[in-house]
Amino acid sequence: MGGAVDRRRDPLHSALAGHLCGRDGLGDRGARLRRPSGRVRARCIHQAPGSDGCDRRHRDRDRHRGLAEGSDGLAVVRAGRGVGDLRRGFSCRARLATDSVKRFVVGVDGGGTSTRAVVLDEFGAEIARCRGVGAVVTGDAPREAASAVAAVVRAAAEQGGVALPAAALWAGLAGAGERSARRAVTEALSGLGLAEAITVGTDVEAAFEDAFGDGPGGMLIAGTGSIALARDLDGATHRVGGWGQHLGDEGSGYWVAMEALRGVVRAHDGRGPSTALREAVMEELGLEGPTGLIRWAASASKGEVAALVPLVARASSAGDAVARTILGRAADLLAGQLAAVLERSGPWAQKPRIALWGGLIWEGGPLRDLLLRAIHAQELTLVERELDPPMGAARRARALTLPDRQ
Repeated sequence: MGGAVDRRRDPLHSALAGHLCGRDGLGDRGARLRRPSGRVRARCIHQAPGSDGCDRRHRDRDRHRGLAEGSDGLAVVRAGRGVGDLRRGFSCRARLATDSVKRFVVGVDGGGTSTRAVVLDEFGAEIARCRGVGAVVTGDAPREAASAVAAVVRAAAEQGGVALPAAALWAGLAGAGERSARRAVTEALSGLGLAEAITVGTDVEAAFEDAFGDGPGGMLIAGTGSIALARDLDGATHRVGGWGQHLGDEGSGYWVAMEALRGVVRAHDGRGPSTALREAVMEELGLEGPTGLIRWAASASKGEVAALVPLVARASSAGDAVARTILGRAADLLAGQLAAVLERSGPWAQKPRIALWGGLIWEGGPLRDLLLRAIHAQELTLVERELDPPMGAARRARALTLPDRQ
């Protein structure tokens, strides 16, 4: 592990086995409902991944539909249409159009908090998108993930006014790194009438696709877990980290929360400085004292542990030295992963572009500013826009059956 991966045979798959990031306990920025607005700047599907402008000229305006709600043919679903979906746990939006769509594809991004689907027409313009319940692939229950995918795909198709099956479905799901897991979910999805061609990959692949397409670049992911990826100039993929909470995940949400718990017990023993984290953690978990952490930590899931990160962020903002030290160390560890994967994937003719993904390092995340300082110190160029993993998945779906129209 950690060496180059032949992207043509195994693109990012083996490097991402079972990896969960940026969702459990830390939230999903894509999960929040967006408030309807007036006309806002749209992003065309034909824009090059990671860029700010469209890379095509259009004679037909209908082929240049925007992706931002309230603009160029898209509207937030409200006032009747879509209310039923919201009641069933779906949040959807659709393009207001009267033309008939003959051929379309669907991309899905699924994680612990939510599953998002995007429907594209034959020209690559967005028809609709929906968000539903989470879809994490587990070896013993692949049908649960498949059920979540099927539900959100059907909701998106209904909202967009198109009839399944789609020409292709590409689903990037958390936990789908192993071939056996992908095979199990693919089999579970087959026969449901969702698409003529179905491919299952990981949520990280979907995010990487949206950031860089087929081009080179580096990505740092820090949510519940942590991993750094890079695609070199020859198309080979490299990784650093992603070893899970027992062997790695340094700088991740799980790591930050565990360091906070260790700080609490050290303060209790008199082996470390006092910290406001003690009172905050006890109140959050409903414990009378630090000794209760023994039983809690033994049974808590990775996501439940990582859910304590906001406590650390608040304590740091209030001036707690222990919390500040933890966050500073986490940022250093993440920057180290990024530097290592870029070194492994080099040499580079010029400094590569970098994308950040995950609850800790998104805009407004507790480690964002600290990490940006390290990135700027390395003179790296950051992909500034927020990533759209379901769109990356949709582009992969489109590539399966419509390569001549890319």
